[in-house]
Amino acid sequence: MRKVVWGVLSTAKIGVERVLPGMQKSALCEIRAIASRSLPTARAAAQRLGIPVAYGSYEELLADPQIEAVYNPLPNQLHVPLTLQAAEAGKHVLCEKPIALTAAEAQRLRAVAGRVHVMEAFMVRFHPQWLRARELVREGRIGTLRAVQAFFSYFNDDAGNIRNRLDSGGGALYDIGCYPIVAGRFLFEAEPVRAIALLDRDPNFGTDRLTSALVDFGDGRRLDFTVSTQSVRYQRVQICGSKARVELQIPFNAPQGERMLLRLDDGASLDGSSIVTETLPEADQYMLQGEAFSRAVRGEIELPYGVEDAVRNMRVIDALFRSEHSGRWEDV
Repeated sequence: MRKVVWGVLSTAKIGVERVLPGMQKSALCEIRAIASRSLPTARAAAQRLGIPVAYGSYEELLADPQIEAVYNPLPNQLHVPLTLQAAEAGKHVLCEKPIALTAAEAQRLRAVAGRVHVMEAFMVRFHPQWLRARELVREGRIGTLRAVQAFFSYFNDDAGNIRNRLDSGGGALYDIGCYPIVAGRFLFEAEPVRAIALLDRDPNFGTDRLTSALVDFGDGRRLDFTVSTQSVRYQRVQICGSKARVELQIPFNAPQGERMLLRLDDGASLDGSSIVTETLPEADQYMLQGEAFSRAVRGEIELPYGVEDAVRNMRVIDALFRSEHSGRWEDV
């Protein structure tokens, strides 16, 4: 397949440290240019990553006729505006999560969805551990899937960090709560009907630093998760069925290019002796995500996840924020 030529909007850490190095491993992706509002910053990132072109504005990059697809890791409040701008320039867009601040804002992307591909960058959905976990659920290896439980946390109390800025869409639910929501939707292969949440906000930042949520998928199926920006670094997903459970040890930040372990437990013993460990192949989820999007651009596959999928994920986030104020279940 002929490589897809990519441009990158901003020198965000997630891009230069994880996404772009992953995509550069692929034979399907060519990272041609990176842009920043500061040309020296763009040049420094380009030199670090071996990217041939640096631009001192986003508009210059979008005007580059060689660029076919754009990766957008800008701050959350800029995801929709710059994705629309890129789409108007005829570029396909892989946009970082969350794709918007509300479902209503995400719906604005429907206007361009028919002309270019737009996908929210949940790289986890392309990792072998997630695909294998869903395969086990589909095969009935754990019986009937009843519950998905997730915990995801890190500690960051830096007032200057964008994740702690309320006006930029900071906070635990936006930054990492979106991942457990995707996990529930991915594994149940269904959409939730209602949700309820309890949020604790930082008294200085105003962002949620600890959020716990219960998401009802109907028919006795539920997702419950806790995410935090001011707790010990930790992550885990438990997939619990009527006969067995699956545990993902590093579900969200899987080390790039390494093998992962998946644990299947039929509950015969509570001391862990009944756990069967499966070793999955080496993988880089960022490379796999870039390849899937590039294949969609070339028309080799259907776009795996589009604008409507992103809107549905945002509806759950909206419901959880409404629940914070109402103190009750909110329809999704």
